[in-house]
Amino acid sequence: MSNFARSLTFGASAIAIVLGMATTASAQSTGTAAVEVEQVVVTGRRGPRTIDGAIVAENVGKSRSTITQEFIETQAAGQTINEVLNLVPGMSFTNNDAYGASGGNIRLHGFDGPRISQTFDGMPMNDSGNYSLYTNQQLDSELIGSASVNTGTTDVDSPTASASGGTINLSSIKPAMDFGGRIKGSLGDFNFKRVFAQVDTGEIGPWGTSAWIAYSDQSYDKFKGVGDLNKTQYNFKIFQPIRDNGDFVSLAGHWNRNRNNNYADLQLQRNADGSASLANGVTWDSDFDTKYKAPTFVNGQADVDTNSNRYWALRQNPSDTGNIRAQSRFTLRDNLIFTFDPSFQYTLATGGSGQFVLSETDRTIRGSKTTGGVDLNGDGDILDSVRVHSTNNTHTQRYGISSSLIWKLSDSQTLRAAYTLDNARHRQTGLNSKIDFSDPTDPRFFDPFAGLRDEEHRIVNLDGYEIRSRDRLSYAILNQFAVEYAGRFLNDTLRVNAGVRVPFFKREMNQNCYSQSKSSSVVCSTETAVKQADGTYKVGTRSGSYIAPYSREVEFDDILPNINVSWNFSGDHSVYGSFAQSLTLPRTDNLYTVFFDGNGDITSPITEPEKTTTYDFGYRYQTGVLIASANVWYTKFDNRIVSRYDQDLGVSFDSNVGDVDLYGFDSQVGWSPVEGLSLYATASYTESEIANDYLDGTTLIKTGGKSLTETPDWTFGGRIQYETGPLQVGAQVKYTGERWVTDENDMYTEAYTVVNADAKFDLGYFGYKNSNIALRVVNLLDEKYFGSISGAYNATRSTYAYRGAPRTIQATVTYAF
Repeated sequence: MSNFARSLTFGASAIAIVLGMATTASAQSTGTAAVEVEQVVVTGRRGPRTIDGAIVAENVGKSRSTITQEFIETQAAGQTINEVLNLVPGMSFTNNDAYGASGGNIRLHGFDGPRISQTFDGMPMNDSGNYSLYTNQQLDSELIGSASVNTGTTDVDSPTASASGGTINLSSIKPAMDFGGRIKGSLGDFNFKRVFAQVDTGEIGPWGTSAWIAYSDQSYDKFKGVGDLNKTQYNFKIFQPIRDNGDFVSLAGHWNRNRNNNYADLQLQRNADGSASLANGVTWDSDFDTKYKAPTFVNGQADVDTNSNRYWALRQNPSDTGNIRAQSRFTLRDNLIFTFDPSFQYTLATGGSGQFVLSETDRTIRGSKTTGGVDLNGDGDILDSVRVHSTNNTHTQRYGISSSLIWKLSDSQTLRAAYTLDNARHRQTGLNSKIDFSDPTDPRFFDPFAGLRDEEHRIVNLDGYEIRSRDRLSYAILNQFAVEYAGRFLNDTLRVNAGVRVPFFKREMNQNCYSQSKSSSVVCSTETAVKQADGTYKVGTRSGSYIAPYSREVEFDDILPNINVSWNFSGDHSVYGSFAQSLTLPRTDNLYTVFFDGNGDITSPITEPEKTTTYDFGYRYQTGVLIASANVWYTKFDNRIVSRYDQDLGVSFDSNVGDVDLYGFDSQVGWSPVEGLSLYATASYTESEIANDYLDGTTLIKTGGKSLTETPDWTFGGRIQYETGPLQVGAQVKYTGERWVTDENDMYTEAYTVVNADAKFDLGYFGYKNSNIALRVVNLLDEKYFGSISGAYNATRSTYAYRGAPRTIQATVTYAF
């Protein structure tokens, strides 16, 4: 049995023991959904109104935008949900290809992905070490019932240590009451092939149990260069209603496998007007090398592999992810509700396509020996320098609980107490492995995880030690308590929610290698280590001082209030306002930079957590045919963290460099003037101002008064959709304004506009109910633009960007039964 199978079985067993075996909502957890549903039910409204799923009527006292499956279904098959959300006001997502399997970058009101909490049926999706979001690992879009974006605020029970920029919450669909299913087949440009299949059991057994199971597989070629991308996904969900009062138990599972060749980013240069363009010699189609000069393997000759690390087949980023998650709601008494959402997650992923040329007599190869070496290429000598595979692997096992006890004080007032646990075990390794040179001009990795699953080709030194670039074990443990009051006044026209969440966060770090003092560099080796007078070690013949393997803990806690008020002052008109504080804690990697303090204890230049205070005021007008909202917002971003070199400490690390003020407005409107026609439009403006300059070593980084990078000032979006008879056609547009590439704002990318189009023909016209043929076009006008950006301090340093996807056409046939 594989490691994943053992872990997943154990996780599923733990949940099954607790539950014995969720409704789709915009809220991130069953507890938050229960509070919101109580408010909707009591006031007599029937479910949220929507304009073709692109906009949903909201009743919360904060800015939230929601899309539903009706809109998601109009987008490209297999597309990441984060790209589908790109029309939401305040959101800017740059997809690295047209189909979403290469990932992409998020900006939400100026905040990047690691500062935005994303949940999946209430379960946190951000990496618990560095908080990154991997958008190519999300649930198949066909299985997402709704997706909502809270801009700048969190729910009171948000299960995260990083949500300074807001939250994105996904909810999976509920199993159907009747037996049925669907099969979707898609073909598209760049040899795109995808199949998706789902079966609903309908209600079975004496208690009305229902379930669905789904499978998908997609593959396609890169739109430039050589290589392909493959993703396989399995999902299931079981739903058991308990009473007719909304109580239920559900259990769901997810497995995602990605095997992707990377795209090369493109080097930029600054034009005279400050705009960015392709550097000399770089074209829109530039990518990784397609030829590899065969290294020689001759006995008695010092063979050296002179190729770069840019060969396309050795540039890949694999991942295996899975989870088991449950949701439940129990009415304990007429006025007391308990919700309980446990989960288990598994991740095995690499940090990229690490490779380097290693001498057969390198000191890590010799270890404690002063002479000798290892024949890495099998030519009978130890004279060579051979390319080896060395990538950083992270294996995570993560347990979570989101629970609430909801007390209905009266028909109009509710009190909730919530507890959240997020306990993640990170095993981070970087084994060195041989590369398959059976075809010397076309090498391949034996194992995409650099020997983690392939013991045969691991590189072992003269001491019998499997050499590696890192070796550490970390635990990220969040215990969070929250209290929330929800009340309705003035004949239910005034709603007040006030709460506070109190996170207690601990990181346990176990470093198994020698750490260079005041550096993130480590030595994982059996070289002789000699202790020096200051307590550090000299490792082999290396210069510098090293700290022996160690274990240490750091802790953070805070009190984060959250209050919002909404007032329905005239039928379909309402206003709202909110205040919320959120934080982002230092990431795991930052805390592994260590040195001895004045007391001789191991310490690190730990930064203060980033903290945001957000104020949000808005207006809504919501009828059956028109849903509109507009809001203004302000965020005070304290203790911003960047990587810099501290001249006094003599160490490079992430540290606080001051504050940022952010403000702007968002607006959206959905309108269905006549049956079959819908219009949707959004407009957003984001302004940011960094408070001060900072020093990187002796270099002054002039960021005072400047704006955050990769954040467009203006974004506009729109969609028109028309349905007549069996035919539905739609078109949508997203305008993204200029974005700064550099911290000092001396280089920017120009604005761009992407137009997508879609058409669907309902085969029910010919008697095939719920079946259809669809045609979808991404980037209809074939706009050339820069997508995700990799910037620098200023334009004198190297900067890069990914090319946005070109025009891409896809056709899908759906057969339902």
